Amino acid sequence: MYSLSEENYLKAIYRLSQENGQKITPTAIADALENNPASVVDMIRKLVDKNLIEYDKKIGVSLTALGQKSALLIVRRHRLWEVFLLEKLEYNWDEIHDIAEELEHIQDSTLADRLEKFLGFPEYDPHGDPIPKANGKVPKSYSQTLAGAREECVYKVAAVRDTSSTFLQYLQRLNIGIGTTIELLEKIPYDGSLMIRIDHDAKATVSLKFGESILIDELGS
Repeated sequence: MYSLSEENYLKAIYRLSQENGQKITPTAIADALENNPASVVDMIRKLVDKNLIEYDKKIGVSLTALGQKSALLIVRRHRLWEVFLLEKLEYNWDEIHDIAEELEHIQDSTLADRLEKFLGFPEYDPHGDPIPKANGKVPKSYSQTLAGAREECVYKVAAVRDTSSTFLQYLQRLNIGIGTTIELLEKIPYDGSLMIRIDHDAKATVSLKFGESILIDELGS
């Protein structure tokens, strides 16, 4: 069993490894967790001693096999709880992340498996993130952003990178959710903003930051 803080570090390191594929530095971890860099260095030492991570100043931080297994279990619990909160307790899309942050630390050995069965074995959480299976396998994840998409093509919203309540509320105002179709009409050269058509109907102009926060799956031109 690991402390709440140790689990948060493992999950953060896992997410960083999935997001950019670049060297994971103590500074990157500090930024992800909004922690003091000095406390991050102390925790890195603890996690190395527990054989959960490896750390080399030139290579950066990486999860060991044990660390990867532990991180996947935490992520699995978190994403299953998000599905439960949204589908069964009818929480709003923008409320579930913070609550799941607390519930993910319940360490009953059979809870995640029972929860998964109760929910009908979902593959993705409400934000489009893949839910790791009990055997460690992870369904396909999406990496193409709307900002990097081609003009005059139609896409499906597959996931969101930004799970903050303000961004999710903004998406709700635009009637955008997982599975919504978006046609990229035009990229504005001046500031990278995007003109889009939502569900073959309403048009909107959104920022570059917005486009970088939406992960898509192409449906066709």
